[in-house]
Amino acid sequence: MKPSRDVYLIGAHHTSFIGKFHPDFIWKNHPDFGKKENPTLEEYIASAALGALEDAGLPPSAVQKGFVGNFVGELFSNQGHLGSVLASAHPDLAGKAFSRVEGACASGALALSNGIDAISAGYDVVLVVGAEVQTTVNAKIGADYLARASHYATQRDIDPFTFPALFARRTKAYMEAFGIESSDIAKVVVNAYANAAKNPLAHMGKVKMSLEHASEASDKNPAFLSNEELRPYLKVSDCSQVSDGGSAVVLVSAEGLKKAGKSLDQVVKIVSYGHATGPIEGPSDLTEMGVTKQAAAEAYASAGLSAADVQVAEVHDCFAIAEILALEALGFAEKGQAKRDLIDGNEIAIGGRPDGLRAPRRRDRRQAGRRDLSPAPRALRRLPGPRRAQDRPGPEHGRRRPDLGRDDLLARLARSLGRPALGLGARSLRPQEASCPPFAASRP
Repeated sequence: MKPSRDVYLIGAHHTSFIGKFHPDFIWKNHPDFGKKENPTLEEYIASAALGALEDAGLPPSAVQKGFVGNFVGELFSNQGHLGSVLASAHPDLAGKAFSRVEGACASGALALSNGIDAISAGYDVVLVVGAEVQTTVNAKIGADYLARASHYATQRDIDPFTFPALFARRTKAYMEAFGIESSDIAKVVVNAYANAAKNPLAHMGKVKMSLEHASEASDKNPAFLSNEELRPYLKVSDCSQVSDGGSAVVLVSAEGLKKAGKSLDQVVKIVSYGHATGPIEGPSDLTEMGVTKQAAAEAYASAGLSAADVQVAEVHDCFAIAEILALEALGFAEKGQAKRDLIDGNEIAIGGRPDGLRAPRRRDRRQAGRRDLSPAPRALRRLPGPRRAQDRPGPEHGRRRPDLGRDDLLARLARSLGRPALGLGARSLRPQEASCPPFAASRP
């Protein structure tokens, strides 16, 4: 979908993403346990929103409309009605036209697509926030909450950890179809940790992962599923962390850009997005993300681009297999050939075929509501001038980073006004086909 009016992203803010083992996360082994509390969902929403407005150089009173992306705040935080929570973040936000949207792991992406549509509809300043707090319960209860994004009636009993099991099923199907080994998938895991180490906001940014550790199940890296058929296909290292955090962006029209006093070289222009939704029961082919492919195709076509144009990509990687499937669905590798085309040459690393952006893997994995709002805007604004495909050897492909496991896609495409500095973000939700938008953005 190409916006009917120019849409510019002029401000962004991301909190730190924390969870168990992060030095700032308070749990039973932390010295501040019983003395301090971790930030709440309300606090993350307010911090992200006000930080984005400060970055945009706009007062809260300038906001005309807003959206909050969140998956299950009602369960983890006993709080719904999050549009109203955003209205409480500052006195000048009270009375604004805010609402909450939910689409499992694509919740942040859907909030962003709604924001784009709001600019197209005539609004000039739109605030978009994504936030999640999912560390308030133990792992098994959390797994049950997250299973609400699957077809609960028919898929909940596959394993106590429903989504890991659904992705283990995808891993099994892919390995059997294309002959890749656990050691090949481990390379994706190692790269994810290495990318996260470059992100100061990452949950597990200081943790190192070795290929040896990621390749084999062990006491320290167990295959933890109860489902005996699927257990060999998923280890702890293949899974994302559970993290808390928030992100927000400010979108404006051309008129809003003038009011903000921003120049084109300070902002990102969103040039297209794609949105596709699959049946809740899941895909017929476990070895591909067909909905992701469909949404990406819409984003590419609307932007007049192809996968070969993309220089920066952030790919959903809630589980290692999700990243592999997303890379293929986005056109960076042929079906079944991600190992040959990308993994073996470590083209998924930052500085690889498209400059990868994905610190998210060990950073904030289960961030259903906010994940799709994170690193792309900041990275695009850091691009050091024209970067063309011919400036570097090899074809331009990309890699990227969300979460549960459905084939919901959100792809963000970033394109420079006058220079092909592109970014694409794709988002997979659960192992079935779901809904998600792809976005094309441009950096003037």
